[in-house]
Amino acid sequence: MRKTVHQQLPLVPLIVNHEHARELTAISERLEGTPETAQLVYQDLMRGVKRPEKGREGMSAEQVMRCALAKQLNGWSYDELSFHLADSYSYRVFCCLGMFDKAPKKSTLKGNIKRLSPETWEAIGKLLLLQAKEEGIEKGRTVRTDCTVEQTNIHQPTDSSLLFDCVRVLARLMEVAKQMVSVHFTNHSRRGKRRALAIQHAKTKRQQLPLYRDLLKVTERTVSYALQTAEALAHYQGAGFMDGLAAESIASDLKAFADRAKQVIDQTRRRVLEGEKVPASEKLVSIFETHTDIIIKDRRETLFGHKLALTTGRSGLILDCLVLEGNPADSNLATMMVQRQKSLYGRVPRQIGFDGGFASQENLEDIKELGVKDVSFSKTRFLKVTDMVKSTWVYRKLRRFRAGIEGGISFLKRCFGLARCTWKGLRSFRAYTYSAIVAHNLLVLARSSLR
Repeated sequence: MRKTVHQQLPLVPLIVNHEHARELTAISERLEGTPETAQLVYQDLMRGVKRPEKGREGMSAEQVMRCALAKQLNGWSYDELSFHLADSYSYRVFCCLGMFDKAPKKSTLKGNIKRLSPETWEAIGKLLLLQAKEEGIEKGRTVRTDCTVEQTNIHQPTDSSLLFDCVRVLARLMEVAKQMVSVHFTNHSRRGKRRALAIQHAKTKRQQLPLYRDLLKVTERTVSYALQTAEALAHYQGAGFMDGLAAESIASDLKAFADRAKQVIDQTRRRVLEGEKVPASEKLVSIFETHTDIIIKDRRETLFGHKLALTTGRSGLILDCLVLEGNPADSNLATMMVQRQKSLYGRVPRQIGFDGGFASQENLEDIKELGVKDVSFSKTRFLKVTDMVKSTWVYRKLRRFRAGIEGGISFLKRCFGLARCTWKGLRSFRAYTYSAIVAHNLLVLARSSLR
C-alpha cells in the first residue's frame, strides 16, 4: 500500500558542508511548505489501482516526486539516479530514504516517475508560483516572453533512413511472430540497409533514383508480409492467456508500423519520384515519435520536436510554459500568452517584453486593450515607440530586460535537459518538459532564499 508522505525522522541539516547540499535542504523545505504537491502525485500513482490497500508497500508519493526532481536537477539517467540514491547521503535524505532503506532499482524509479502526468507537473508548478507570489519573490508585474524548440530523441530524418527504419522494425516484429504462428516472409533488412547506405553515398539524384525505387519495392513487400503476419496472429490460440496477449500486442504493433510505413512510402514517392513539395503537416519524420513537428527557425535551420512558448519574470522563474502543436508563427501567440498570465495572477502584467517575431499592429492593440501599460517588441517593425511605451527610456529598458530570457532558456537547455527530450510519446514529452520547469523553479527559489 502506498503512502502520500514517507514516515521518517524530520529532515535534519546535512552533514555535508557544500553549496549544493544547502540548495537541496532549501528545496526540501519548500516542498514541505506545499504538502498539496505530494497529494497530487499520490492521485497519479493510485490511478487505475482497484485495491490500494493490498500488495506490498511501494515508494511513497513524496519519494517519487523528489526522485523525479533529483533526476531533472542533474540530468541523470534512471541508472545514474539509482546509483546516487544508493551512494549519496545527501540525496538519500533529500528523497526521504531512511538510513537502512534499500535504494530503488532503475526499473522501479522509471515505472513510478513515468506515472506522473503532465497535468500534475503543471499543477505543482502553479502551486510553487502562488507560493512565490505570496512571499513577494515574483509578482508577475514585469514579464518577458519568447519561444524556443525542444527536440525529440530522433535521428536526422531522410527518406531513405525512414524507409529502412520501416523495413528493419517490421522484420524484427515478424521474426518474433514467427515463433508463434507459421508465416513465410523474406527478411529484407540487409538489402534495405545496403540501399539506404548507397543512397546516402550517391553523388547525384540520377544515381539515387534506381536505388530509391528498389528501396520502395523492398518496403512495400515488407509491409505486405507484415499485414499477412498480423492477420495470422489474430487467429492465434496460444497455450495460455499470456500467449494470447503477446500475440495481440505484436499484431497491434505490426499494424501500427505498417500504417506508418505506408505514409513514409507515399511521401517518398511524391517527393523523390514525382518531384512534389510535400507540406510539413503531411510529413512523418519518425516512425517512433510520430508526434514530432517540423520547426523551421528563422529560415536558418530545421529542428524536429515541439515549439515551446515561455514567459519569465524578474526573479528568473518560469511563469508559463506552453507546448505547442505544429509551427505557429510567434505573431499568433502574443495575445494568448498575455491572457494566460491573467488566468494565473488574476490580472495582466503592467509591462511585457517580446521578441521581434511577435510584433504586429494588431497584437499591440489587442494587448493594450487587455490592460498592459507598456509593450516592447525588440524589433519595432514599423510600430511607433510612443504607441508601445510611454517613453524611449522605458522602451530601451524593457528591450534589455527581454534579452535576459535568452540566458534563462540556455540555462534550461544546458542544465535541465530541455534541449532534447529522451522520453517517448507526446504525453511523456509534456511531462518531461513540465518536470524540468518545476525543477528549475525550485532551484531558483532555493537560491533566492540562500542569498
